Parts: sequence; structure tokens; C-alpha cells
Amino acid sequence: MNENRQEIVEQLTEIAWILDHKEWRRLGEIFTEDAEGYGQQGLPAITANTIRYLGRCGPTQHLTGNYRVRVDGDRATSTSYIRAIHFSAPGRPVQHWDFVGIYDDRWLRTDAGWRITHRSCQPLGTLGDLVLPVEDGA
Repeated sequence: MNENRQEIVEQLTEIAWILDHKEWRRLGEIFTEDAEGYGQQGLPAITANTIRYLGRCGPTQHLTGNYRVRVDGDRATSTSYIRAIHFSAPGRPVQHWDFVGIYDDRWLRTDAGWRITHRSCQPLGTLGDLVLPVEDGA
């Protein structure tokens, strides 16, 4: 059971890296093709929504912790804390927006490893100014 927990925690750490380094093509290493998350249905929609927002931010840092993982056969659930810091893109007025919340994830063990099938987030609070996506040409 500890091996399963460790694999899921590693995936939670990896998604933070993927988001912060804007490695969008790697989201399929974390989510199933039909996953729900970030208010979206399916990996293509999750990826497009992530690019729409984070792709237009400057540096970000997603810190996760306080992992609680429950495994039941080939299914699992996890809860983790998230603190995400978003800065404005270079050349824009300096802004930052800190978000604090709790991720609730449902997992499926696949041939490729553990993947998220459903992600929800409970916001706990924010600090700073929301760094809004900048429309092309704006």
C-alpha cells in the first residue's frame, strides 16, 4: 500500500512541475483521457483551459503538501493542500495572485500508472490581485 501512496504523491508533485514549467503536453501523464478537472471535461479541454490561463501568466509556483491518500484496489482518492503563486507575464505591470486551497482527486491505476479521473478544488483564500489572462494583441 505504501508503494501506491508514494506513486500518487509523486504524481501530485509532478503535476506542479508540469504546470510551473508549462509542459502542457505532459498533462496526459497525470489525467485520464476522459478526466474531469478545473471545470472541464476530458483531457483536451483540461489542457486547453490550462494553457488559456497559465500560458499567459509569467512565472508560477504550485506547492502541494499534507497528502492524504486512500487506496482501494485499482482506485484511490487523495486530498492535498495547494498554494499557488501566479505572477504577471514579463512586460506587464507587476501583479501576483496567491491561491490557497484543497485538491480532492480520484485516481485510477492504469497500465501506465496512476492517473486522475476527477479533480475538484476547494478554495480557502487568495492574496493579491488576480492575474487575468491577457487576450492576444492586448
